[in-house]
Amino acid sequence: MSEQEPKKVPEPSGVDLARVALRAAREQARARGDAAQQKRQARRGGGLRSGARADGRDPMALGAAINRLLTERGWEAPAAVGGVMGRWPEIVGADVAKHCVPERYDEDERVLVVRCDSTAWATNLRLLAPTLVARLNEDLGHGRVKLIKVQGPGGPPRRYGPLRAPGSQGPGDTYG
Repeated sequence: MSEQEPKKVPEPSGVDLARVALRAAREQARARGDAAQQKRQARRGGGLRSGARADGRDPMALGAAINRLLTERGWEAPAAVGGVMGRWPEIVGADVAKHCVPERYDEDERVLVVRCDSTAWATNLRLLAPTLVARLNEDLGHGRVKLIKVQGPGGPPRRYGPLRAPGSQGPGDTYG
C-alpha cells in the first residue's frame, strides 16, 4: 500500500444497516409516545394525579408561601429593606426615630433616603450616617446600603404672585 492511496472505510453490511434503522425507529417511537403523553396530560389539566406523596399542589403555610414568592420573584432585598423601615426605631433609637423617618430605598444605587424634621437633626444624622450604614449592612447583608442621603425639612412651596419682578428669585434674592 502506498502513502498516496486513501484508506478504504468498510461499508456497513446488511446487519449494521438494520441495527441503525431499528435504533432510529425506536427513537422516533419514543418521541411520538412522549408527545402523546404530554398532549393527554395537557387535556387532563396537567396530568398530575393525587397520591400519598407531597407535590407542588399541596397546601403550604402562609409564611412558607410568602418566602417562596419572595425567592421566585427576587424580592428578598426590597423586603429586607422594608423590614428595616418597619423596625427603624429599634435600629436608630427612639429619640432619633422621633425626628428622622426613612422615606425610600433606591436598590440600584443602594441609597437610603431619610427625612428629618429639623436641620439640627439632619446635621446630627449626617454625623451618625457611617455608623448607621454599618449597622444596616450588618442587619441586611454586606453592601446593601452604601449611602444614607439625609434631607432636611421641606418648606412650603413658593408661590409666585401677580406682582413679581422679572428675573426675581423670590423672597430669597433680597438677602445677601
